[in-house]
Amino acid sequence: MSGMRERVQAVRDEVARVAELCGRDPQEIRIVAVSKTHPAALVREGYEAGLRLFGENRVQEAEAKFAELRDLPLEWHLVGHLQTNKAKKAVHLFQLIHSVDSPKLIAELERAAKSADRIVHVLLQLNLSGEATKSGSRVEGLESLLTALRDSPHLRCRGLMTMPPFEEDPERTRPFFRQLREIGERYRQQLTAPGEPLELSMGMSHDFRVAIEEGATLVRIGTALFGSRT
Repeated sequence: MSGMRERVQAVRDEVARVAELCGRDPQEIRIVAVSKTHPAALVREGYEAGLRLFGENRVQEAEAKFAELRDLPLEWHLVGHLQTNKAKKAVHLFQLIHSVDSPKLIAELERAAKSADRIVHVLLQLNLSGEATKSGSRVEGLESLLTALRDSPHLRCRGLMTMPPFEEDPERTRPFFRQLREIGERYRQQLTAPGEPLELSMGMSHDFRVAIEEGATLVRIGTALFGSRT
């Protein structure tokens, strides 16, 4: 298994340890194994090691990979930026789209979902740092996203996603994770259906521990599971 089984177990153990230390149920936190740039064979290896939820960054790469893995009961999430011209393909490929960040993209996804006669589950991506290189809506644009969602009966919002600036010291990302949780709590009734949990997609291999402490329910783990990008 090239150490895959050991890496998967190590990440699971660490997620559980951190959750329990901060008084959370480890079952509330799901690991999204980010397989972008890694071959389908490595995803298959991850499946054999117990992974079931995988994240991809690009629709085109995901489409090719999925074709090789049709025999496996995997759940696929889109965690990278989604261009509007890829919306039609995305609604057929992914169980959850983490990166919805504009009313225009919401409108395209609604059109595609209506045409496909399916419900598409999404997260709203917020750019909390203001970095020009990061995707996501500014906080002041959240109301317009929520308005667009109200006019999109084929989309189901599940919560929020963010990607803070990379910091060598994970503690420096804590304010961004905390802010996302606070926004989620403030807008919970508009972000999720009654009785549904609020999803917060935040934290990666180097800072997922801090993200869990601040309320993450989906942690996007790539390097710690698959190694450096190829």
